[in-house]
Formats: sequence, C-alpha cells, structure tokens
Amino acid sequence: MGTEGIEAVFLTTHNWGKTAQFFQGLGYELEFETDHSSGRLRNGDGPYVFIAEVPEDQEPRTRVVLSVPDADAFRAGPAVEVVTPFEDTHYGTREMTVRDPDGRLWSLQAPVKN
Repeated sequence: MGTEGIEAVFLTTHNWGKTAQFFQGLGYELEFETDHSSGRLRNGDGPYVFIAEVPEDQEPRTRVVLSVPDADAFRAGPAVEVVTPFEDTHYGTREMTVRDPDGRLWSLQAPVKN
C-alpha cells in the first residue's frame, strides 16, 4: 500500500499572524487557531496548511506531508530510506519520516487506529 497524495503543508514562521493573513489573502480560511501561535487553514477540499511560529533564531521551514490510510499496512519500497518509522504524535496521528535521493525529508501521516 502506498500514499494517497498530499495531506498537508507544515510551515514554521517568525510571525504567525502575518503568515496566516497572507494565506487568508490567497483564499484560505482559518479552521482553528491554538493558544501558542499556530493554526490550520484550508482552501476547499484540498490539503491543509498548518502554520507554527518559531523563535527568531530558528530558520523557517516547509514540510510536505503525504497521506497514508493505514500505517500498519504501509510498506516503503526499496528506494525509500526510512529515517524514522511510524510513531504516534502528540496531535493524534501517526507519522513517519523518509528521505529522498537528494536528501529532502518527507513526512507520511496516518490516522491512529482506535
């Protein structure tokens, strides 16, 4: 079983408010905001954008998250370097990190089984 496409784009920023306003200016709607300068925005039925503020001494980053329907059934192909296997996250999903041939990290996200 493989991935099902892009689930989300995770961004870190130095200014949550300005970055959220930027995406709202592009047509995204705020789904929720946390009490620690982060939140999720969505435009239609496509992937969501999750933005989190980081301190000025950290470089802002972008991470693409691919959707996996069932972490237990997922099998990475031989050309895929697994950096971290599926692990439960604090936000209610399971996440795996893989590295592509050019060294970029990709996140795979699956629901937690009940």
